[in-house]
Amino acid sequence: MKVITASDLRANLANEFDAIENDAEDLVVTRSGHEPLVVMLKSDYDAWRETEYLSRGANGRELRRRRAEMEAGGLVQHELIEPDAEGSV
Repeated sequence: MKVITASDLRANLANEFDAIENDAEDLVVTRSGHEPLVVMLKSDYDAWRETEYLSRGANGRELRRRRAEMEAGGLVQHELIEPDAEGSV
């Protein structure tokens, strides 16, 4: 993750945006006396938010339970079922 000051970002905005888009690397922007900001691709942000959402509440508990079960050897493999000639399973 690259770190840059707000002044440097202003001076090189197009180049920095191109680098984020081309390299898919997040950019941390620092400002004196302020919390740092992160600039990232919208698709990366959307994926992060979805993962964060799925990790909360009942979804997160179920995911963690199933992962622990799998890691403890509770994984059951099943053969794939081929659909019959009429298209139903």
